[in-house]
Amino acid sequence: MSTPEERIVELGLELPPVAAPVAAYVPAVRSGNWVFTSGQVPMVAGSLAATGKVGAEVAADRAKELAAICALNALAAVKAEIGELSAVRRVVKVVGFVASSPDFTGQPGVVNGASELLGQIFGDAGVHARSAVGVAALPLDAPVEVELIVEVVPA
Repeated sequence: MSTPEERIVELGLELPPVAAPVAAYVPAVRSGNWVFTSGQVPMVAGSLAATGKVGAEVAADRAKELAAICALNALAAVKAEIGELSAVRRVVKVVGFVASSPDFTGQPGVVNGASELLGQIFGDAGVHARSAVGVAALPLDAPVEVELIVEVVPA
């Protein structure tokens, strides 16, 4: 059976470096057997992959792709805390924020980008509880932000 890192490569993806915080926080914190990530926006090589509101400047399909990028960034933060993603017992909770135009109601479909990717990487251990919330604006005018809570093997 392959490791989560190997499955990421098999999917044609790459775990990015941990995104630098844009304010006074850290990317992830471990407390016992839990790792909580800060909200991750779709940063690619130090820049936002897109800006704007979903349902206006950003199409829902593109926003779904951006949510997957956010999830990869969150996994990079988890890996920095625990060393290897094979130490993840399960993804417990995903919270997705979607900067939405006033009439956009497809937030769950957008956040599926993160959820589906986590399922591909972790299998049954990637099945999680989730919230998908529409908001007026996100930091840096990001269209999507994702945070994770994962359970890990004891240190």
